[in-house]
Amino acid sequence: MGALRWALLAALGIGGVAILLSLGVWQVQRLAWKRAVLADIDARIAAASVTIPAAPDPQADRYLPVAAEGTTTGQEIDVLISTAQLGAGYRVVVPFETGGRRILLDLGFVPTEEKDPPRPAQRLTATGNLHWPDETDRFTPAPDRAENIWFARDVAAMADALGTEPILLVARRTDPPVPGTVPLPVTSANIPNDHLGYAITWFSLAAIWAGMTALLGWRMASRRG
Repeated sequence: MGALRWALLAALGIGGVAILLSLGVWQVQRLAWKRAVLADIDARIAAASVTIPAAPDPQADRYLPVAAEGTTTGQEIDVLISTAQLGAGYRVVVPFETGGRRILLDLGFVPTEEKDPPRPAQRLTATGNLHWPDETDRFTPAPDRAENIWFARDVAAMADALGTEPILLVARRTDPPVPGTVPLPVTSANIPNDHLGYAITWFSLAAIWAGMTALLGWRMASRRG
């Protein structure tokens, strides 16, 4: 009976540690994969600008660097945000008429107190990246259209509200600059990469499992003594 208990303890301890270590190694591999993905995204964001494709694909053309010349219309959607550097405010998303088409242009950030002053129609050149941000879920409140306060950039809904194609150009810069706005360009900084934390968690659990197994073995040996 004693030998069986020791065998079960060894199987439980070694098996548990092996599983937890394998999960930690898997997360290390995922970390390397995610870093490569982020490096590729960063390289793509910073590449030379091209013209907006005739029918951009939300997956294949996400982050595509583009430049376009056109005119804003004086309409806008204000998306509530808060940043560590700039505080609370709004992203200003406007219709942008360029090359015979009408798309969405994210001009960037304005402080809360600058939400309502008018931003009249303006001729400009916008340089930035195409983006279809994934910011909505079932908990996202519906926009307050009466106050023009949106809580996420929903490209399809914004395009419907402003009568544009479902294409969003997030400006890195505009020439001339739009007074009062601070561009918030597309970056990879907000793409989650938690694999290192997960790996540390699994390796820590493996160490705890090994320690608890050793402690249980010591107690079993003490009782026999």
